[in-house]
Amino acid sequence: MGRFKIETGDITTYSVDAIANAANGSLLGGGGVDGAIHRAAGPELLEECRGLGGCETGQAKITKGYGLPAGYVIHTPGPIWRGGAFGEAELLKNCYENCIRLAHEHGCKTVAFPSVSTGIYGYPLDQAARIAVKTIREGLEKYPDIEEIIMVCFSERVEKAYKKADNY
Repeated sequence: MGRFKIETGDITTYSVDAIANAANGSLLGGGGVDGAIHRAAGPELLEECRGLGGCETGQAKITKGYGLPAGYVIHTPGPIWRGGAFGEAELLKNCYENCIRLAHEHGCKTVAFPSVSTGIYGYPLDQAARIAVKTIREGLEKYPDIEEIIMVCFSERVEKAYKKADNY
């Protein structure tokens, strides 16, 4: 039960094996958590990302953490909310599944996630939280070698939505 935590914080300060990045498809930085991660990691992250050729929505790619306390950054472009009839739920689920799989494949024991797609991409927070919590819990069952996943929320409002979803 204690393998999944939900808390408010700054994901760029977490000393975990990997942090997930709510990236855009270019992987070259942007606003929100993506920009914060790129700034905190330093220019080497951008350099490595340039060589990855971008990433499709719902997929994930992994890089070193560089100036971050995390060893790795797992970049995943989340879906832009377009009303829910364009496969957004499946794409968001894929973001979390693919990040957890990559964490497992790289021997990560601890992983921190931001709230993917709920910022500028406009995904409704309550729906996104339910998908994220369910998928993270399933990932912890599938990969028992992952010791802890932390949902790092950028505000108390977001934290409350995730805690509500975890008791859904």
